[in-house]
Amino acid sequence: MKITIEGVPVQYTVSGSGRDVLLLHGWRASLQSFGFIQESLSKDFKVYALDFPGFGESGEPPVPWGVDEYARFVGKFIEALGIEDPIILGHSHGGRTAIRYAADHPVRKLVLVDSAGVKPKRSWKYYVRVYTYKAAKHLLSLPLLRTYKERILNKFKSKLGSSDYSSVSPLMQQTMVRVVNADLTPYMPKIQAPTLLIWGELDTATPLSDGRLMEKLIPNAGLAVLKNATHWSFVDKPREFLIILHHFLESDKGGINPR
Repeated sequence: MKITIEGVPVQYTVSGSGRDVLLLHGWRASLQSFGFIQESLSKDFKVYALDFPGFGESGEPPVPWGVDEYARFVGKFIEALGIEDPIILGHSHGGRTAIRYAADHPVRKLVLVDSAGVKPKRSWKYYVRVYTYKAAKHLLSLPLLRTYKERILNKFKSKLGSSDYSSVSPLMQQTMVRVVNADLTPYMPKIQAPTLLIWGELDTATPLSDGRLMEKLIPNAGLAVLKNATHWSFVDKPREFLIILHHFLESDKGGINPR
């Protein structure tokens, strides 16, 4: 299904009936990553899943977005679809967006899965890459080298950047820089919704220490750790994941949102 939000065509799916659940995927993923979760939840809930602008079958945002813009987009999507009192589940970038949204809007329950939102600690290798790129950019601004600037800088980006960065368009690269460097810890104490944190023990993208910090900062939060699971904990341990998720949502099953 398609809907246009602020001029951006957005792909989404909806299935089931009952209280509204909204699924928000991670960076470089799409709504399809939640296929088995949506199927399971649809037995008791009305479940919406969408492709964020810049991913899947949705169009790119008109300009580079930050977390605020993605959270505002979620609000516009919720309003356009008539979603009320939602339960929101977000993985990685989707969790980051959900944190920002839930800090300012009423949410029935929040599920954060290997969520981004804590500004990553940078190693010395990261700063070497950044300053190497900046030095090259400055050097290539000289008159004799300007002709080759974009071509050479693109090669630098492909070699120095992560696969998440180098595999997307220039606009989404700028977007990634904005969202990755956002520190959402000041927003976490503002979240009023009961919050479940599900984390992979072996997550290296958003380490377990991030989950423990969120558990401390979000007032009504609990953390469940999946052993031997990575950043994609719900894919690594689908059975355990669904047991924990359904237990958390048990009291909401069978409820019908007012329309």
